[in-house]
Amino acid sequence: MTTIQTSAASVQPQRSSGSSSSGNDLSSQISRLTSQITKLTQQLKDVANGSGSAEEKKKQQELLQTQIKMLQAQLAQLQRRQAEEAQQKQEAQQAKAEGIKAPSSDRQIDVYV
Repeated sequence: MTTIQTSAASVQPQRSSGSSSSGNDLSSQISRLTSQITKLTQQLKDVANGSGSAEEKKKQQELLQTQIKMLQAQLAQLQRRQAEEAQQKQEAQQAKAEGIKAPSSDRQIDVYV
């Protein structure tokens, strides 16, 4: 029988503290999660084709499916964040192209009514 052991700590994405490289960080995290999902899916197939009792196979399959679902949820979250960042970047570029200056704290005017 094939025994599959994985730890939950190894599937947690790393958080980036800087926003300048967050695009590359998100892409690498998405790539890493996709790779892990692919590996776990292959392990799931191997368990089904492997030797061992039906009960042991079922437990391993349930564990692998749970891990895959967790990774898929993390992947979806990262993809949403990547899409939001891309949209913000596009809106900033569009505003810059149209000549609209982004508000900044040194160019504020107080208006009293």
